[in-house]
Amino acid sequence: MKTENKIYWGIGIFSIVIIFGAFLIPGDRPEKEDLPWHIEHPTTDTVRVFGLTLGTSTPAEAEARFKEQAEPSLFKSPEGVMSAEVFFEQINLAGLRSRVVLTVDLSETEMKEMYARGLRMAGTGSGKKITLTPEDVARLRSLPISSMTYMPGVRVEEPLFLKRFGKPNQVVKETKTGAIHWLYPQNGLDLTLGGGEKPVLQYVSPSKFDALVKPLLANGELITQ
Repeated sequence: MKTENKIYWGIGIFSIVIIFGAFLIPGDRPEKEDLPWHIEHPTTDTVRVFGLTLGTSTPAEAEARFKEQAEPSLFKSPEGVMSAEVFFEQINLAGLRSRVVLTVDLSETEMKEMYARGLRMAGTGSGKKITLTPEDVARLRSLPISSMTYMPGVRVEEPLFLKRFGKPNQVVKETKTGAIHWLYPQNGLDLTLGGGEKPVLQYVSPSKFDALVKPLLANGELITQ
């Protein structure tokens, strides 16, 4: 192996050790609010994760918290379902570069109005992405966050999640993709694993958890209770 290849390989291993050290080693080094399993409940039906409270905190507050600017957009699925999202391409939490998507609590009427005012439209693998006017972007940044999706930049094995979150209340396997969902209704958490892919963690308020689970059960198989 060439010397430079050895150096790159060594740096890669060292980086992975640092990343997993932040996740695996107990102690004060990572800030608690930077960890995906540090979930708080300010009230019975609220979830606070990464220092943001769903249903109360705004994308503008998330930008200040993550020290990054987000990309607000409107999406329309092939079925015509719209959602308003704010996307962080890359943020640093506990030494790990990750992606975060925030869904904004916006009425169907207002999303249709924003759609009609949209500046540009682009096709994506899951529908259409609409670039919003500056006024509508400002509006999205001021509204409450209804859900959060966290995508860490590395694979994390199941035993770590079991250690940190405990045994899930339910496990659902998607029929089409084979993806496995670990469901934690008390924390409003849907943890998606499987297929050698990086995990995806979606957080919602506990009162909205049934709405999240319903399509999973309609298109999947309950494999444990």
